[in-house]
Amino acid sequence: MPKQKTHSSSKKRFKITATGKVLYPQAFRRHILSKRPTKRMRHLRHLAVASNSNAKIVKKMMPYA
Repeated sequence: MPKQKTHSSSKKRFKITATGKVLYPQAFRRHILSKRPTKRMRHLRHLAVASNSNAKIVKKMMPYA
């Protein structure tokens, strides 16, 4: 049976931890940042954990991660 292909955009956007959690960078950090509070921008720096239903989809797209 042939190998599965890894979804190219998924491997750039998501990271799977050793315990199987899916991490992703948070949105709202690209432009028009001056109007947003510093506290909000500081909290958006950290990676977020995907919900179980979304994590299942991401793991299908990244079979070898």
